[in-house]
Amino acid sequence: MSESQGTEGTTQRLPVIERAADPVGEYEPPPPTEEKEAEAGGTGRFWSARRVPAGIVALVLLVVAGAFLYDVAAVRAGRSAMHWRRELARQLAERPLDDIWVLVGAGVAAAVGLWLIVLAVTPGLRAVLPMRRTHADVRAGLHRKAVATVLRDRAMEVSGVQSVRVRTRRRKSDVRAVAHFRELDEVRADVEAVLAEAVRGLGLVRPPAPAVRVARPGRKG
Repeated sequence: MSESQGTEGTTQRLPVIERAADPVGEYEPPPPTEEKEAEAGGTGRFWSARRVPAGIVALVLLVVAGAFLYDVAAVRAGRSAMHWRRELARQLAERPLDDIWVLVGAGVAAAVGLWLIVLAVTPGLRAVLPMRRTHADVRAGLHRKAVATVLRDRAMEVSGVQSVRVRTRRRKSDVRAVAHFRELDEVRADVEAVLAEAVRGLGLVRPPAPAVRVARPGRKG
C-alpha cells in the first residue's frame, strides 16, 4: 500500500498551453510587392485555348489534304486526275497575276493568315480580369460580370439609391444609379466612396475605375 501511494504521489498533471484562436474573418493577406509579382510570373491576361479557331483550321486542312492525297494516290494507281484538280491547275497556269479572282483569292488568304497570326500572339479572354498573386503557384481571375455584380450590390447599399446598372470593362466600370431621394451630389459621393472601397477589396491587378452617374427616376406615363 505504501509503494502504491508513493507512486501515485509522484504523478503530476502537466499544464496545457492553449493558443488563443484568431478571430474569424479578420486576417487579410498583405498585398504583394512588385518584386513578388515579377517573381510569380507576371500579371497579364489569361491565355485562351482558341479551341474553335484551331478546330476549324484543322478540319479545313484535313479535308484539303485528304482530297489532294486521294487524287495523287489515284493518279499513281493509273487513274486519271479528278476534274477539279485539272481545272485548278489550268486556271493557275492561264490566269494572269492581275486577274480579279487571283487578287481576291490572295486577299482572302492574306486576311485569314493575318487573323491566325493575331490569334497566335494575343492572349484573349478579355472578359477575365487577373487578380494579384500572393503565391507563385496560384493564379486567379474574376469575370467582368462578377465584378459588375459586386459593384452593383455595394452601390445598392447606399441610402437613396433605387436601382443601379453596372457595365465593367478592362479599365473602367460605368455605373448608372437612380436615386429617388436625397441630393444627387450626396448620393454620387457616397456611391463613389463605396465603390472605391469595393474595387480595392477585389484584389485586381488593374482595378477598373468606377465612373458614376446618378439621375432621378423618369416620370411614368
